[in-house]
Amino acid sequence: MDAEKIIKPANGYLMLVIVLGLFFGSIYIAFQQENPVYLIITALSFIGLFGFILVNPNTSKVVLLFGKYVGTIKQNGLYWANPFYTKKKISLRASNFDSERLKVNDKLGNPVMISTILVWRVTNTYKAAFDVDNYENFVRVQTDAAVRKLASMYPYDNFADEGHDEDITLRSSVNEVSEALEKELEERLAIAGIEVLEARIGYLAYAQEIASTMLKRQQATAIVAARHKIVQGAVEMVEMALEELNKKEIVELDEERKAAMVSNLLVILCGDKEASPVVNTGTLSH
Repeated sequence: MDAEKIIKPANGYLMLVIVLGLFFGSIYIAFQQENPVYLIITALSFIGLFGFILVNPNTSKVVLLFGKYVGTIKQNGLYWANPFYTKKKISLRASNFDSERLKVNDKLGNPVMISTILVWRVTNTYKAAFDVDNYENFVRVQTDAAVRKLASMYPYDNFADEGHDEDITLRSSVNEVSEALEKELEERLAIAGIEVLEARIGYLAYAQEIASTMLKRQQATAIVAARHKIVQGAVEMVEMALEELNKKEIVELDEERKAAMVSNLLVILCGDKEASPVVNTGTLSH
């Protein structure tokens, strides 16, 4: 047998009345009749007390008889079954697992620190009980393995200036990475009868030995991008100024004067510090 079998034993409340009635009734009759034979019923009813099974909500009991799988009780309540059954409790509640921070290499070989948050639950009690040694430890080990594999599949971030321009990265593609992680975990945990409800990256950062270097690199990239935006805006403003001067015929500028004006405006607009204006009280030639 390799599939889960749902069973429902006898009603525990009814059997509780019967077993207790036999236990105390046989003792009473044995003393009344002064016949020890009735104590055999007392012993049997005492053994029957071990047949009661209590199943709490969102839990289950896997039942075995001398090593043979009998079935699984999933409906909560009080039941009675063979006293020689072995009962193993398996929770059906959703469980939350926050993995440890692992140091792994991303697709580009950069060391990163990464952890994942996993929400899972058991759906097949037979597989959870018999196909793996310890299903909770199995979840932890397979989650770490899946995170290591995932980190090696994608880069931490894009480095377009170095020719590495990826569509999916660990830092920016949160949804795509989470979907890939869920799919990987579902394949790994299916053998244990476990359903993955949610899986996502809980922590992501560069490893300590390269964190400062990567921070400087990100700052430099941001500065270059900002400079590019400033220069682009300055060129547009200079172009607009020349067009307005020509349109309104405020002043006629030759090519040399236009070049000087463009140079001065670009210095003012692209400079880090405020410009110090120089007032020319003479003519354009002086």
